[in-house]
Amino acid sequence: MTMTTAEADKILSANFAPWVLELGLSVEDLGEDRAVLRLPWSARLAREGGALSGQALMAAADTATVIAVSAARGAFVPMTTVQQSTSFQRAVTDSDVLIRAVLTKLGRRMAFADISMTAARTGELAAHASTVYALLG
Repeated sequence: MTMTTAEADKILSANFAPWVLELGLSVEDLGEDRAVLRLPWSARLAREGGALSGQALMAAADTATVIAVSAARGAFVPMTTVQQSTSFQRAVTDSDVLIRAVLTKLGRRMAFADISMTAARTGELAAHASTVYALLG
């Protein structure tokens, strides 16, 4: 049974630090091995020159991985980031960002994900990340 976006939003609000919640992330879509989150545009998250900060994108990618793992497992389980690698390809200005995390392997103790971050307004790829998680529960 696939988790609903409302259930995933509850996982988001109950399990993340206040500063992550201040990003305003919302769950747009879920599948058995994926999650799509929306990072709303905010001038507060922009760096000099008006581009969305890389730190905000990296936090969103990390968070999307947790939601994708939770959807695949059917519920939130304690987990921690082991590795994250991010490549930035173009600046995002004045646009929400869609964060699509796809699990490439989900084991009993480890999870691996591929994350694409696209400007919602143009559909252009802004950044790509890969994450590795240790599943603790």
